[in-house]
Amino acid sequence: MNFYLIQSFVKKIKMKTFKDIEFQTISDEFMNGKTGRIYFENGWGASVVSHTFSYGGKSGLYELAVLNSDGDLDYNNPVAQGDVRGHLTEEDVNDLLTQIQNL
Repeated sequence: MNFYLIQSFVKKIKMKTFKDIEFQTISDEFMNGKTGRIYFENGWGASVVSHTFSYGGKSGLYELAVLNSDGDLDYNNPVAQGDVRGHLTEEDVNDLLTQIQNL
């Protein structure tokens, strides 16, 4: 079997998904929902939220922001497309997490 095929297969096995995000609950007089961060081996990460003021949060959908290796928001990459990504289903979040891990 080709080395690059094996390497690609192993990488897919290690891919983190929505289920790997450890969310914390947000609940106060102004905002309700959840927030979580996840980091990847390539140095990139993601902030995933669903709350009263997030894009799609009132409908139970998610908002994702790409994080750089310092943990800061990073809009200058092909996944972010210049902003946070909102109104996302869990499947949409998984697709974006895969893209981030492939940066």
